[in-house]
Amino acid sequence: MITHKEFSDEKELLEACVRQDRQAQRLLYEIYSPKMFAVCMRYAGERERARDILQDGFITVFEKIGSFSGNGSFEGWLRRVFVNTALMSLRKGDVLRFSEEICDTAKEFTASSDVLEGIGSRELMRLVSSMPSGFRTVFNMYVLEGFSHNEIALKLGISEGSSRSQLSRARQWLQEKLTNKNY
Repeated sequence: MITHKEFSDEKELLEACVRQDRQAQRLLYEIYSPKMFAVCMRYAGERERARDILQDGFITVFEKIGSFSGNGSFEGWLRRVFVNTALMSLRKGDVLRFSEEICDTAKEFTASSDVLEGIGSRELMRLVSSMPSGFRTVFNMYVLEGFSHNEIALKLGISEGSSRSQLSRARQWLQEKLTNKNY
């Protein structure tokens, strides 16, 4: 819902952003930055890096907003921009340079509902954001964004086996933290 006198709906706001109307861009930022910051935090794991990703993401949004076709939700398109921006930032930092394939990945994630009881979504997201970078990236992409291992491998420049291995290790790490209440 747009709550500004000059823009009656999202379509008008987006059209104004395409025209590079600074007031419209500011309003768009104010509306979507909290949600997009949460996406950035999931990938970055730390506030300063997430702020940098948020800023880079909005620069990309304002440069490419004209390419939004209107098919599907704008928020979905925006989310993809921020996920891609976060992934580019992580690739620049070579986040998975120490990842390795584990051929025999034992101990698949089997957290019972008992383990998950008593932990709220904020605590769970804080726990995910404290994961080692490679684990967190693949976990976010696979579990929260719905990418396949093939897509993750292509986007991060790693093998599918490395993606599977990082996910398995992320799940093990998460299960250990939840089981031992070490968060």
